[in-house]
Amino acid sequence: MNEKFTSRLATLADIPQVRSLMDAAIFTLQKEFLTPDQVTASVEAMGLDTTLIEDSTYFVILDQKTIVGCGGWSRRATLFGGNQTIGRDDALLNPAQDPARIRAMYTHPDWKRQGIGRMILGLCEAAAQAEGFHRLELAATLSGVPLYRAAGYHDVEKFTAQTSQNIDVPLVRMAKNL
Repeated sequence: MNEKFTSRLATLADIPQVRSLMDAAIFTLQKEFLTPDQVTASVEAMGLDTTLIEDSTYFVILDQKTIVGCGGWSRRATLFGGNQTIGRDDALLNPAQDPARIRAMYTHPDWKRQGIGRMILGLCEAAAQAEGFHRLELAATLSGVPLYRAAGYHDVEKFTAQTSQNIDVPLVRMAKNL
């Protein structure tokens, strides 16, 4: 684990800073992979699901007191997206048969490529495994695919998230056995 950074579970008080970080990550890190309209639509398709915070499954990574990364895992059926995302499903998963979900991982662009994503994945994988999950799934943005592949995730399928503006946002469903 990178000793420069610390981690803790997110609280509802973190929401403004986490949303700001997410917007910075989406608008900066996705522009190499998506059209400008798709980048803007990604804010609707992705984002913060406050259920993760309420379930105590969402982490923030700090550089001193600044949140520089965030991400979590879920024992619920929703694969990706925020509170506003179409098709949410808060049904609880069965650890014996269902994969836990890795959700809403973001690194602030000023701190990218410093191990923050790997740190979040490690926290999430350990927590999901401690609750009895044996597999993980996630919906990767195109900019996130290299990180997840390097961490042992494999592609399952390519798909698109639909938005209210009818703009398709490309994603890749990925999975890993624990």
